[in-house]
Amino acid sequence: MKKAVSLVILTSLLFSLGAPAALAEGEELGVSVSASAAIVLEPETGSVLYEKNADERMLIASTTKIMTALVVLEHCELDESVEVTWTHAATEGSSMYLDPEKSYTAEDLLYGLLLVSGNDAAAALADHVGGSMEGFAELMNEKAAQLGLENTHFVNAHGLDAEGHYSSARDLALITAAALENDDFREIFSARSYTLYGLTYVNHNKLLGSCEGCIGGKTGYTLACGRTLVSCAERGGMTLICVTLRDPDDWNDHCALYDWAYSAYELVPFLTERARRVEVMSGLSEFAELTTPAAGVLAAKTSAVQRKVYLPMFVYAPVMSGESLGRAEVWVDGELAGSEPIVCRSAVLTDETNLLSPWERIKRALEIAGNAGVYYSRF
Repeated sequence: MKKAVSLVILTSLLFSLGAPAALAEGEELGVSVSASAAIVLEPETGSVLYEKNADERMLIASTTKIMTALVVLEHCELDESVEVTWTHAATEGSSMYLDPEKSYTAEDLLYGLLLVSGNDAAAALADHVGGSMEGFAELMNEKAAQLGLENTHFVNAHGLDAEGHYSSARDLALITAAALENDDFREIFSARSYTLYGLTYVNHNKLLGSCEGCIGGKTGYTLACGRTLVSCAERGGMTLICVTLRDPDDWNDHCALYDWAYSAYELVPFLTERARRVEVMSGLSEFAELTTPAAGVLAAKTSAVQRKVYLPMFVYAPVMSGESLGRAEVWVDGELAGSEPIVCRSAVLTDETNLLSPWERIKRALEIAGNAGVYYSRF
């Protein structure tokens, strides 16, 4: 407890929302897709809004390159020079048309990898980071194990069909969720185009600009695999990831799934606007900005949700970054759906020229309480 007059405020806010129940497949949810396997994941809470054969091991074609990009970003800098050989340039399948006589950075190749699905870029990056395609695949599988993926195994960086190379809709969504935490990945993933040596690479993801809120995606296709698509969208402060495997109507299915999901669910923040900062006495800043480790709770727009915030009306400096100052809860239909500590975003140090005497502290506390219309739980 802070060395301060300690006050507990209980604020409650009711919405017409509710927590998502265990989700069924198909038309029971009022939505269906043509895909053999699919999933819609909210990455902040890990909630699955829709799934269909989500754990089935399947070929994934060039959606492999999401993991390729993640591993590259974790093992090298964007400005590193990458050697491109004629062998890399001759890699079969989709290409960014690398010229071994020109110089390229890892960033250049990542744009070619994610925007136009360059298999040549994947081969060059794999050799640069892993020493060989086999060595890079080992790094990919190590990352898959780190993420706890149970239905994924890689043997190459580009996604061309190969024995022992597979993933599932759920695992691809989890890989994408991990990749989205990387700011460089997000920037490249969402780019509409990239120009290099007079060539302009246009993102193959048709959902950018045509599907409301779409912020990125990766296509994939081989004859054996069929059409695969991973995309992500943001609407109303909530991010969703959608994956479809072997889906002849993937563009329309992703748009339909997003429209359905955003109309049915909402991410309820733990903190009310009033609780996003707390006044600091004798501090170099007047207020401390507050946050919670998790942003909120996913809730359906069909039931009552109550938010409860337990927070001191004020604290005395110093306040340390990450210091816990209270607790926030979200209740759904009378049951606790989530609870998070309320922590300080950044430190507020003491203003040594503005220290308050014990009597001034009490007086100031009474003034704050009177203005806020609240009661002290204790002194």
